[in-house]
Amino acid sequence: MKTSTLTLTAILTLACAGSALAEGMQVSRNGSREGFIGSGEHFTGTAYVEPLFAANDPFRSNGGEVTFLPGARSNWHTHPAGQVIVVTGGTGWVQEEGGRKVVMQAGDVIWTPPGVRHWHGATDTTAVTHIAVQQFKDGENVIWGEPVSDEQYAGGTE
Repeated sequence: MKTSTLTLTAILTLACAGSALAEGMQVSRNGSREGFIGSGEHFTGTAYVEPLFAANDPFRSNGGEVTFLPGARSNWHTHPAGQVIVVTGGTGWVQEEGGRKVVMQAGDVIWTPPGVRHWHGATDTTAVTHIAVQQFKDGENVIWGEPVSDEQYAGGTE
């Protein structure tokens, strides 16, 4: 009888714990998140942004999928707590201020440390899609700068 009581208690505990976890989880279905064309204030060309997840306490990061059409790019910017980019399709470029453009392709992962000024986007002939994840620090996850000039964009690559 003692074993049966312990087994029943364990099953009830697991069942309750499982339902508590299930009630707390959130599923964001593909196609349910409203995307938008990135603002001309922060992008040159066409960049389609689909938010993937928001910073929900205690998780202080957010993420989005961005598709840059050929020639499109972000402005120069920094991230107070850094950024990770996972390239999921196509070929693009990323550049740290003072450095050379670097080709990024599907499967590449780019880590940009906090405060490093950079830009990223498509090449002049190919589109690129990436997932960008950045953490908030003091309420900010990105600090935007000026557009990347056509001359800067056309500069050399590694």
